[in-house]
Amino acid sequence: MGERAMPLEYYISFTVSDDKLTGYLQFTQTEDDFTITAAELEQLAAASGIVHGLNREKLSQIAADPKSHFMQMNEIAYGNPPVNGENGYLRFLFELDEHEKRPLELEDGTVDYKELISLHNVKKGQMICERMPPKPGKSGLAVTGETIPAKDGKEARFKIGKNVVVDLEQTAMYAAIDGMISKTDRDKINVFPIYEVNGDVDFRVGNIDFVGSVVIRGNVQPGFKIKAAGDIRITGGVEAAELEAGGSIEIQAGIVGQNKAKVRAGKSLKSSFIQDALVEAGEDVFVSQSIMHSTTRAARAVICNGPKGLIVGGTVQAGEKVTTRTVGNSMSTVTVIEVGVVPELRNELISLRQQLKGHTENLDKTEKALTLLDQMAAAGQLNSEKLALRLKLNHTKKQAVEEENHMRERILEIEKSLEETERARVEVIANVYGGTKIVIGRYTKFVKDAISRVVFCLSEGDIAMIPYM
Repeated sequence: MGERAMPLEYYISFTVSDDKLTGYLQFTQTEDDFTITAAELEQLAAASGIVHGLNREKLSQIAADPKSHFMQMNEIAYGNPPVNGENGYLRFLFELDEHEKRPLELEDGTVDYKELISLHNVKKGQMICERMPPKPGKSGLAVTGETIPAKDGKEARFKIGKNVVVDLEQTAMYAAIDGMISKTDRDKINVFPIYEVNGDVDFRVGNIDFVGSVVIRGNVQPGFKIKAAGDIRITGGVEAAELEAGGSIEIQAGIVGQNKAKVRAGKSLKSSFIQDALVEAGEDVFVSQSIMHSTTRAARAVICNGPKGLIVGGTVQAGEKVTTRTVGNSMSTVTVIEVGVVPELRNELISLRQQLKGHTENLDKTEKALTLLDQMAAAGQLNSEKLALRLKLNHTKKQAVEEENHMRERILEIEKSLEETERARVEVIANVYGGTKIVIGRYTKFVKDAISRVVFCLSEGDIAMIPYM
């Protein structure tokens, strides 16, 4: 290369982008016979402060043909951009951002529009969400060799509402009570012990299964189910629906069951009336108007003594007593009142007696078959198939005898409890009509003619009638 009239800096300038991630070469002066080597370009770039990320292939291209790179910004170096860290976040164990309730898709692909996915139940101490830590950023390197700092991810913060707690390390949030998770203003996380519906339970709401108490400010439409670990309160009525509460149930407008309603309370049940329904309570049943053509069971008492206070048709069972104004009607509608034993035990006794009858019949058939096989064995007429049958029947007989003995013992146990019915009573404030059947413990009395103001109770091994005071 010949001597240049001017130094290289006269012909070439180097610049760096504002973010220092790109280095540029530009020819400021041109001459037809200008020549330069790639090594000279690299030395000149370094002298201008561009020391990292040089594109030596590009420098070689420029040195080979300077003219084609005149009058333009030539990118000759690239830095490493910084990578900002990822922000921390809260990982929820529940999907809380469902804007629309959607029906439950069944395994066969069909959809149950009564099962809307909407409630997020939690138990006390159950984790709701955990705080995931942020990730640090990765620094970059400028073409000048400088370090370009990166931003670290931001820490996530718990937004604490009601009935939730955070551990000491601030890593996880837990439910402080049994209830329903809900987001409120500013995305605060809460656990509420009561689930409220401002209207009817219908296809808009769907079935409810909640770990707390449920309040319905409307009616429960036919075919829907409400299950609550706590209480259930309904300001309207219940039609052919199913209710189950671990606590008490209160229905202000009554039950029209259409022979499909099933209402079970772990504690007490209150309703203005019960019609064509199955109702069970672990403590008491209180009805202000009437119980009609229903099966009503209470571990302690059934009280139906309002101004109307009518029990007609169906069966009422109570562990201790039934108090009502009127039983039956002038048409002698069959009405059964049973007291003196927990309804579950009485129903178990009925079931056991039916099972025992079937067992006895089957055992009798087995014994007759074994007698015939024993006679064949004595005569030497048993082949291998008959011998196997004989062994099988002997095993069946042994099992049947054991089951029968167990059932007889349980029946005796329940019958003994039926004897302990001194406190059991049926109190009729107004009238009891013919067609009524009164059962106290193991004793039964049929009412043939109407009687006024009477109490049925046990006395000297029979059901006695004494005036209601």
